[in-house]
Amino acid sequence: MIARDWGQSVTISPGVEAFVVPALHWSSRSPSDRRMALWGGFMLRAAGRLIYFAGDTGYGTGAIFDRLRQEFGPVDIALLPIGAYDPRWFMAAQHTNPTEAIAIMEQLDARQALGIHWGTFKLTDEPREDPLEQLAQGLAERGIDPQRFIAMHAGQVFDCAQ
Repeated sequence: MIARDWGQSVTISPGVEAFVVPALHWSSRSPSDRRMALWGGFMLRAAGRLIYFAGDTGYGTGAIFDRLRQEFGPVDIALLPIGAYDPRWFMAAQHTNPTEAIAIMEQLDARQALGIHWGTFKLTDEPREDPLEQLAQGLAERGIDPQRFIAMHAGQVFDCAQ
């Protein structure tokens, strides 16, 4: 394993490069190393496409997502967390809610977004279906086609060849 810093990349195979990008979270690989490593997501360039995997992240001011758009350009597919967000006073620093995930999609100018990090395990206080309901409501309020941001269920497959 080779560690990378934010902004660094690794070539996975010819024509496939992964860039480590910032996320708002905390890290811990053992009981004694809390906050001793960076927390990040990835931008993946492959087959002429740009894919963003946010991993676990809070929204903060949203500035990191504006910077990602400036640095990498518009995103083809964004995998964005939409769950584990309540109570907000505690979870906002490390997990986005559906409204914030929609804002990230818009800031990245993502053609397609996939909702991840919800509904598999009970991690926080929101009801299991709440991320789906909030995502649908937020998309409707903004007039965004619900097919542009799909909440993925565990085991569901998305064909990105479209």
